[in-house]
Amino acid sequence: MRTAVACVAVIFAQFAANGRTIRGCVYSDRDSTAIPGAACSLLHDGNVIAETSSGVNGNFELTDNAKPGVSLRLSMTGYNTTEIIIESAGDVNVGDVYMSEGVTLGEVTATGNSMIDVRGRTIVFPSAADVKASSTAITLFMKLPLDGLEANPINRTLSVDGGSPVILINGVPSSITDLNTLQPKDIAKIEYSRVTPARYLDSGNVGFISITLKKRDDGGQIYTWARSAVNTAFLDANVKASYHQGPSQFSVVYNPSWRNYQDVYDRVTQSYVGDDFRVDLRENDRNPFNYFSNSMQLKYDYSIPENRLFSVTFNLSPFKRKSRAIGETIDTELGDYDWYKFDKSHDFSPSLDLFFRKDFSTSGSIEVEVVGTLGSSDYQRVNTYAYATGDVDEYANDVDSRRHSLISEITYSHTFGKNTSLSGGYQNTLSRSTNSYNITGYKPVLTENNNYFYIRLGQQVGKVYLSASTGLKAFFTKNDIIHRDFVRNLSSLSANWNIDSRWTISGSFQYTPTIPSLSSLTDYQQQQTPYLISNGNPNLKVAERFYYHTYAVYRSGKFTASYSVDYMDTKNSQASEVYYLGDKHFLSRAVNSRYYRYLRNYMQLRVGDISGFGAYLSFSYTHFRTAVDEQKHLLNTLNASVTLWWSKGPFTLTYWRTLPGKYLNGNYVGKYENGDSFSVEYTPDKHWTLGVSWMYILTKKGTKYPSWNYSEVNPSFSDRYIKNNADMIVLSATYSVDFGSIFRSSCRSLNNSDSGSSLLKL
Repeated sequence: MRTAVACVAVIFAQFAANGRTIRGCVYSDRDSTAIPGAACSLLHDGNVIAETSSGVNGNFELTDNAKPGVSLRLSMTGYNTTEIIIESAGDVNVGDVYMSEGVTLGEVTATGNSMIDVRGRTIVFPSAADVKASSTAITLFMKLPLDGLEANPINRTLSVDGGSPVILINGVPSSITDLNTLQPKDIAKIEYSRVTPARYLDSGNVGFISITLKKRDDGGQIYTWARSAVNTAFLDANVKASYHQGPSQFSVVYNPSWRNYQDVYDRVTQSYVGDDFRVDLRENDRNPFNYFSNSMQLKYDYSIPENRLFSVTFNLSPFKRKSRAIGETIDTELGDYDWYKFDKSHDFSPSLDLFFRKDFSTSGSIEVEVVGTLGSSDYQRVNTYAYATGDVDEYANDVDSRRHSLISEITYSHTFGKNTSLSGGYQNTLSRSTNSYNITGYKPVLTENNNYFYIRLGQQVGKVYLSASTGLKAFFTKNDIIHRDFVRNLSSLSANWNIDSRWTISGSFQYTPTIPSLSSLTDYQQQQTPYLISNGNPNLKVAERFYYHTYAVYRSGKFTASYSVDYMDTKNSQASEVYYLGDKHFLSRAVNSRYYRYLRNYMQLRVGDISGFGAYLSFSYTHFRTAVDEQKHLLNTLNASVTLWWSKGPFTLTYWRTLPGKYLNGNYVGKYENGDSFSVEYTPDKHWTLGVSWMYILTKKGTKYPSWNYSEVNPSFSDRYIKNNADMIVLSATYSVDFGSIFRSSCRSLNNSDSGSSLLKL
């Protein structure tokens, strides 16, 4: 690496007698983002006399004995080493130091991922080989050695320890849809943690992913990706166009998705058992469905001088869905009959997002955001039963919901010296929902006032990084005439020990209560079948979740292995249960389980960049224990997935397969979605990538969802499958073009959105 030498001469009127402090902040000249974990050393006559590493915000601070002729050396994997000569004997602030990327020499290209562990997070600089072998962001994440992370190329999703992670893009909390609009070549680095940060504990997410994009200047970019099956009605696409000029940036994103599946089948055997009544049912039906979503985002960012940023984002998220089911039932009470079910929904939630950020210094910043949403959701469902006697029963639900909400948040973060960081904030959500049940004329009003305060402290002690956070959630709801108020604490503790460049050991604890949603608290009975009535439960308790997590990671060259043990104990977890009301009718509603526990052992192995070949394997063994009312259940299950890839010239071959395990919740046992695919991609130039995939290979039923219910009142077995997906051939194409460059803002970390609903859709 080439060494850049800069001379800084600072003369003070009064010299320090008892040593001096040298401080500054390290940034990347590529995207102006802070570089955490950079090695900062003071040298005198070639010997190191003091050393540290830069903090999360790139800041560093060193102390020496005020010797003359000292040099400050800054180094980091992937960057050119920088040296600064310190000639003053007093305190010195070298200010912002921008480090340049390492220079590629001729045909020599770095092929291995650069990885470091800093402040409880893993930082990855994707290798050139992995970027070359990836046409989308999801396929890139499939190749990264991040413990606990799983990528699904069919559904285009990411999960961390089985949950949905917090995703930040250039510091802005984003959705999986936003991630799917990124090009692998634009990703500069990824920060990853299996521990959810304090400010996001209230969201219910698991894990943390922060993506920093490469810096670009004036100009624009167009990126399109689309895929469609040749043998079924299946279409997904991402379209993104951005342009930057001076302090302004404009962008538009459009994400359509369409399905029209006709070969969807259910085979159900179930019983309803009461004190004086029992009926057995055997159902065979076809459930075709159609949906079309076409979300759109318009965004404007304006960078104000003096470390300030203002942005305006307008979101449109229309969604339409239709489904119908045609079936026949053998009923021991009513005889044989045919039935027809139809439901449709139309959701539309335009929102306006205003954001402002101010950096007070290299160690402090404040952010303020306000998001307003006007949401509407129209839902209709009709279940019709035609009996052999000629009689017809119809059970209908027609409800329109209008939701107005305002989300406000303020957050402040500060670093103290080289080892300590402190952050805190407050978030408030106000909403008013009106549900109009058109058949009965019932029109309840539901309101919520959700307040969340949080504070977090981080401390580096030698090679161990400690983090502690606590928060207060105060949630006040009113459902027509019913008031429910909840006040709970949220807390988190974690420790990361970076033993050396190969070994890292970590442990964490989280307490996260889950407060019932407006829809689950809604008290309005809706009959679905001749026997079943559904309703919310205004008496639901808060679920108390205690989560313990330990893991170890080993990295050596091109090989990475990790092993973790997770234990979760949830009291009053929410589950669905059926009760007998009498008169041959049963009630289905959410209830609180007595307990829900699991113990999981999880291992991942990854090897890559071996002549273009790479492999990834994960498997877990989980033990579940649940109790609802007087029933108790145990379940042991194995889950695994494998990814193999090989890249040569313009071609990339990838095989992915998941071996789904089961899961247990209350009295319900389900099996995760199956899936496998083999794809071939061809990249003839820097603009185009063409691909073909064979999904759900050699399966007759396609996507399968078997499930069991061990309820004493409503025991059942269901075999649901989507035959349209079987042996699906999918064609894909990616096109991108850059003209000039485009600005990337990395100064924002707030991005709230309202996805709440007061409707109980059945």
